[in-house]
Amino acid sequence: MGDAVRYIGVGERRARLGLRQQLAVEARVGTPEEVGEALVALHGSDPATVYLAVGARLVDASVTVPETERALYEDRTLVRMHGMRHTVFAFPTELAAVVHASTGLTVAARERAALIKDMAKAGAPDAAWLKEVEESALAALARRGQATASELTQDEPRLKEQFVYAAGKSYEGVHTVSSRLLRVLGVEGKVVRGRPLGSWMSSQFRWAVAPPHPELDVAEAQAELLRRWLTVCGPATEADLKWWTSWKVSDVRRALTAIRAVAVTVDEGPAYVVEGDDGPVAEPAEPWAALLPGLDPTAMGWQQRDWYLAPALRPALFDRSGNVGPTVWWNGRVVGGWGQRADGEIVWRLLDTEGVGREAEAAIALEAARLRGWVGATWVRPRFRTPLEKELAEATG
Repeated sequence: MGDAVRYIGVGERRARLGLRQQLAVEARVGTPEEVGEALVALHGSDPATVYLAVGARLVDASVTVPETERALYEDRTLVRMHGMRHTVFAFPTELAAVVHASTGLTVAARERAALIKDMAKAGAPDAAWLKEVEESALAALARRGQATASELTQDEPRLKEQFVYAAGKSYEGVHTVSSRLLRVLGVEGKVVRGRPLGSWMSSQFRWAVAPPHPELDVAEAQAELLRRWLTVCGPATEADLKWWTSWKVSDVRRALTAIRAVAVTVDEGPAYVVEGDDGPVAEPAEPWAALLPGLDPTAMGWQQRDWYLAPALRPALFDRSGNVGPTVWWNGRVVGGWGQRADGEIVWRLLDTEGVGREAEAAIALEAARLRGWVGATWVRPRFRTPLEKELAEATG
C-alpha cells in the first residue's frame, strides 16, 4: 500500500496563513518588494489596496507610502498590470513575463478581437487603422515616459475617435478609441499603470510602456506561477487554483503535474502543496492581529474560505459582486471589519467573538493605532464599499 495522504487541519492552515502571508509579527518584512515576492500578487483594482496591504506587513509601517511609491514608480521593482481573472494586480516586475504568458495571452486575444468587432459594427476604421494608431501612441508614450490618455491624444489625435458600442441595446454607449485601446494594450502587456494623478489614493493614473520581458512558453509559465502561489497559499483545492488563476481545469492539472505537487486533504476535500511542503508547520510564536484592506490578497486568496472566514460574516463584509471589504483578523481568521471616519479615526467592530478575549481586543486596538499612525491625514475610502465599512465610516461619535 502507498503512503497515506496527509490531512492538514484548520489550525495548521491558519498557522501557515499567518507566517506565509507575513501577518504574524515575526513574519513581517522590511520592503514592499519582499511583500510582493512573498504574496505573488497584490490586488491593484483599488490603488489604496496595494499600499494598505503592504503597510500591514511591514516592520516599520511609517515608510509604507514613500517606499511603495519608490517600488512602483521609481525603481519599477513592482508593476501594476492585468493578470488573473482579468484583474489589475501589482506584481514583482520579474514576474511580468510569467503572468503575461500564463494568463494574459488568452485574455488579450479575446479583448483585441472584441475591440475590432465593436468598431466594425459601428462603422469605425478597420484593424489596419487601429494598428497604425497603436504604434503611434506607443511611440508617443515612450517619448513622454508616462502620460494620461488625454495627454496622448495631443500627440496622436486619432485616439479621440469615438464609436457607438452595442447600438440599440439597453446598455448602448459611446466609447473612445483611447480608453478601449489602452485597456487592450494593458492586457497584452505592452503598457502598465504609471504614477497616479494626485495622492496614492487616486484612481486616475498615467500610463507607461511596460518593462521589456521575454516571451515564455505558456505551459512553463503556468507551472512557475502555480508553484509560486502554492508555496505561499498551499494547501489549496483544485477549485481554489482554478478560481485564482482563471485557467481551465486541464491547465491547472497540467501545471500541478509539472511542479510535482503533493496531494493532501483538507476539510473541503483533496488539496495540494508544493513538493516537500507536506510536513507539519509550527504555530507563530505569538497570536497576531491584523487590519487588512478591501481586496487584500489574503482575504481574496482562496475560493473556499470557510476555514478562515465564517459564512455568517459575509453579508457584512462583501459587496454584491463578491469583493471583500476591510477585515479584522485574529490569529488566522476574520473576526470583524473596520472603516475610517472623516476625521481620520480608525473604527472597528467584532462580528465573531468566539475565542476573542482581552488579549485579542488589545492587539486589534494596537493595529488600528498603527494603521492610523501611517495613514495620517489621508481619508481612505475603498473603491468597492461594503455594508459594515459604510456603517462604521459614516457613524458619528
